[in-house]
Amino acid sequence: MLKRKVTNKLLEWKNNINKKCLLIDGARQVGKTYIIEDFCKKNYDNYIYINFYRNNEATEIFDGDLSIDTIFSKLSYLYPNVKLIPNKTIIFLDEIGECPNAITALKFLVLESKCDIIASGSLLGINYKDIKSYPVGYVEHLEMHSLDFEEFCWANGINEDAIEHLKGYLKRMEQVPTSIHNRMIELFKTYIVIGGMPAAVNEYITTKNFANVLKIQRDIIKDYKMDISKYAKDNERAKIHECFESIPAQLSKDYKKFQYKTIKKGGRSSEYEACLEWLKDAGFISLCYNLRNPEEPFAGNKVNDCFKVYMRDTGLLISMLDDGTNKNIMQGNLGIYKGAIYENIIADIFTKLEKKLYYFEYNSTLEIDFFIKYNEKVTAVEVKSADNTQSKSLKSILENWKVEQGIRLSIKNIGTNNNKIISLPIYMSIFLVDESEYY
Repeated sequence: MLKRKVTNKLLEWKNNINKKCLLIDGARQVGKTYIIEDFCKKNYDNYIYINFYRNNEATEIFDGDLSIDTIFSKLSYLYPNVKLIPNKTIIFLDEIGECPNAITALKFLVLESKCDIIASGSLLGINYKDIKSYPVGYVEHLEMHSLDFEEFCWANGINEDAIEHLKGYLKRMEQVPTSIHNRMIELFKTYIVIGGMPAAVNEYITTKNFANVLKIQRDIIKDYKMDISKYAKDNERAKIHECFESIPAQLSKDYKKFQYKTIKKGGRSSEYEACLEWLKDAGFISLCYNLRNPEEPFAGNKVNDCFKVYMRDTGLLISMLDDGTNKNIMQGNLGIYKGAIYENIIADIFTKLEKKLYYFEYNSTLEIDFFIKYNEKVTAVEVKSADNTQSKSLKSILENWKVEQGIRLSIKNIGTNNNKIISLPIYMSIFLVDESEYY
């Protein structure tokens, strides 16, 4: 079983005496059901699992009267072998978006049942018009992603102590020993290709067969497209497909701002803006917004109609490219995609660190890949995919825009430049966390 960080968050929720219903959302196939089921079985005496997608009859439990007595009475018919014991029972409502009445019932389940309630699903399929009353104040949200790089390292035998040891080199600003550095770079390249979807990671860990992994990834992409066909509105399906299919072409450009004309000639925001929002809500993509000025607050400075689009899982992005791309990445041959793939993996990592994504571009002469808060400072982050790590833009932003510090991520080891530019190995991007960060 793959070790996941979300398990600790589930335990924290369980131990909260004032807990609400925990609603875990996220893209399809990131491992939500597997992790939650394992957690429920290990931590509760009694466990009821309801999958509304697989079991249409289960939706009838929440038809009509939503009083706890009525709901529990219906549950006892469908699940006669499970005892509904207060404080010792958990009810897991999977694919809850398929049952709007169950969403309404969450309030009553939290208030009156004395059972722990956990729900799961993506935003796909939820029609808020069908929800009679959303349980505001009774639901705690938690978004789950595919495996991050640290979890991928755990799966590959690099334990938590080793990761903490690696973090020590960053804290001391010491170069990582060459053998460790080379191993981490190789593992990071592998993560780019494999990504973090549990099925793909399990296949790689078990067989080390990249061809098998690629088939799994492309099957997931097919499933995503099927979800678009199933859940999107009739008048938006074709356009959402077009947006999704255009992502590799968008990232292949030197100028990576999302352009509607790349989807089709004459494409306009009025046609596709809602489609991009659908893909974002489904957990397929992330948007990285341009800043008017490289300063805080980032959210107040973002340009709403100027952004880049990145895939949430870089392994899935690789699977959308030509055959042989995975081999080229492992060998360092990126072709026309140059830094786009490395930018995508950093966008993926920052998203999993719960950072919102921002970049800065000025007059087509200066572009900084990402802006974050790190060590309580506004920080410009540049991502370099090649050995050449010279950066005029990073130097310019520090000299002319009063940005406090810069970080250059590349395959090179740790180094500094006049204490304002920190050079870090790209795998250390997972450590760029700042508790004081705000937007």
